[in-house]
Amino acid sequence: MAKMMGPRFKQCRRLGLNVCGHPKAMDRATRGTSRADKKLSPYGLQLLEKQRLRAYYGVLERQFSNCVKKAMKAQGETGTVLVQLLECRLDNLVYRLGLASSIRQARQMVVHGHILVNGNKVDRPSYGVSVGEKISLREKSKKNSMFIDSFQQNANSQYSYLSKDLDDVSGTLTKIPERNEVPIEINDILVVEYYSKLK
Repeated sequence: MAKMMGPRFKQCRRLGLNVCGHPKAMDRATRGTSRADKKLSPYGLQLLEKQRLRAYYGVLERQFSNCVKKAMKAQGETGTVLVQLLECRLDNLVYRLGLASSIRQARQMVVHGHILVNGNKVDRPSYGVSVGEKISLREKSKKNSMFIDSFQQNANSQYSYLSKDLDDVSGTLTKIPERNEVPIEINDILVVEYYSKLK
């Protein structure tokens, strides 16, 4: 299965934004290391914003462009719908719930069958979680101290669109997140403009 690899901190410095969520990701960032430090054309700004959004969710170009097409066909603002589609991916919600310390670890947990959705094993990181669906660890995986420790350490990290059950080591998507509730620094209008020119 294809996936985004390469050094995460270097990617953050190049994009000029902490897209991996690690507190030390930008420690070595200096003026000139980011592409955002250079004078960019309107197309360059759109491309940079697209690459930042892709990096936030760790998706490849083909998956990402499919999400954009889906967002363009949906009702509502395309940029908002795009972010909502990406935010409701199973691997991302596993990360948001604190079951994993990074999006890459969350993706691996899903692929390896550690995650259940409404009691059924789902091994597709791109699975779109619907409102009301419960995400949990399979029973055998609850014996893994790394998963449990990560979940407990992130017990206080709350998102308004997720509810956590600390005893059951699980969480539920309670609603589709509003754009201002999603913790990413992205101008999604530029992303939509980038793909509109490719049509």
